Parts: sequence; C-alpha cells; structure tokens
Amino acid sequence: MKLWDKEISTEQCILAFTTGKDPVYDLELAPYDVAGSMAHTIMLAEAGMIRKEEAEQLVGELKLLYRQSREGRLILEPGVEDIHSQVEMMLTHSLGDLGKLIHAGRSRNDQVMVDIKLFLRDEIKEVAGEISKLALTFLKQADKYKDVVMPGYTHMQVAMPSSFGLWLGGYAEALADDLGFLQGIHSLVNQNPLGSAAGFGSSFPVDRELTTRLLGFEGLHISSVNAQMNRGKTEWYVASGIAGVASTLARFAMDAVLFMGQNFGFLSLPPELTTGSSIMPHKKNPDV
Repeated sequence: MKLWDKEISTEQCILAFTTGKDPVYDLELAPYDVAGSMAHTIMLAEAGMIRKEEAEQLVGELKLLYRQSREGRLILEPGVEDIHSQVEMMLTHSLGDLGKLIHAGRSRNDQVMVDIKLFLRDEIKEVAGEISKLALTFLKQADKYKDVVMPGYTHMQVAMPSSFGLWLGGYAEALADDLGFLQGIHSLVNQNPLGSAAGFGSSFPVDRELTTRLLGFEGLHISSVNAQMNRGKTEWYVASGIAGVASTLARFAMDAVLFMGQNFGFLSLPPELTTGSSIMPHKKNPDV
C-alpha cells in the first residue's frame, strides 16, 4: 500500500519501469533521511508541537536507525514504498503511535528534498577532495618537469617550443577552475528546504532556522515554491559540475593516449594499463 494510493490499480509493469530501482537509491539516502527526521523531531519539541520526553524517545530510536543505515543493516522491507515509510514504520513498531509524530508539519516533498541535498552535499565534498589532490599532483609534476622541453602543437602541427611543465600546469589550473565551480554549486545545494512542505509551506509553526542550524545548512530557501522547484534543478547543478571535471579529465586522457603513440613517444604507460592485440602482439593499446 502506498501513501498516495486512491484504490485505483496501476499496471505493475509501469510501476516497475518508473520506480523499479527506487529501493536501491532509497537505501543510499537512508542515513540522510534519518538525520533529517532527527532535526525535524527536535524542532517539533522546541516549537511545542510534541513533548520533550516524546522527542527524546523518538531521537533515541532514530539514532539507532542512523547507526544501522551507516552500517548497511537498514533494509527496505518488501511492500514498503520508500525509506520515509520504512523509517516511520520501524519507529511505530518500537514506539507505537508516537512514531507517527515525525511526519507532523512535513510533506514527503520537503523530506525527499532534504535527503537529496544532504546526500549531494557529502558527495560534492568527497569529489572536491579528490579533485584537489589530483590538482596538487599535476602541480608537483609541472614543477618537476618545468625544464623538460616538448613541442607545442596547434592543429596537430608543431608550432612553438614548450615544456612538459607548462602542459601539466595547465591541467592543474583547469582542475582548480572545476573545483571553484563545484564549490559554488555546493553553496547552492547547501540550502534548507524543510518547512516548504509540498511547495506552499505548512500551517504548523515550524522553525526553519532551527532545522537549518541542526543540519548544518548555509542558509534556507526563503520561498517555499522555489524550494520545491529545486527538485531536479539541484541534481542538474551537480551534474554540470561533474561534467566540467569529466571534460578536463577527458582532455588529459586524450593527450596521454596521443603522446604515448609511436609518432610522439613522449609518454609510456605501465603494462597493467595497456592491452595487447591478438594479431599484433607488439602493440600496447591504452585501453585500460
């Protein structure tokens, strides 16, 4: 049974096509969903919508679920629609009707939005850390090979004297640009949507500034409409940032493939990063 069901059956093949992989993605969001529920529960108590002792019981159970989700022990049971329903069901099993209070003043619309934002915020930090390390590696290699001469090419023709340091340094700076772009995207993602409900706010006296602080957001979406319009747009922001990084790395990979060829011979790759040929055993193809 799904929360949005209206006793009208939907073809199972349609559901499988549109939502078949949802359980896999929902489990990725599980710790963020639980974290959002903890912040929401604390806010409900601070705003006087539930008693402090009720909040303490709920938060205690949510902490257990958070640990389970981080350890990969939280599962989506058969027939349960999504992670929101799974968490509420587990709280209800443990605490009775008290478990249902976590949904007060909240829609699944702002709930899923906060899950996605918290998830993407962490992913951006992780990717940014890897980009930073790679950029520093390029920078160190640029300094190491700054005096090693190589031809500079335009239109695949030898144009001017250059150096490996200049070539490698170019990629260090390109990655620094990509990193700056991702940091800007991080600020856009790091805005609290809780309290926007289904796009028109909530009649409950929710304290959006409190949940913003509890979840470590930089700020909040002022407009509840804009908060919900960020669904899809937030993912697009991040995809654009990752596409920029992919473009930089693709250019470097193309250079490396070109420069290791017999017509250039500037680079060599270790055997484990190359493959051979069934008919031309002398070849070292940069396939890996």
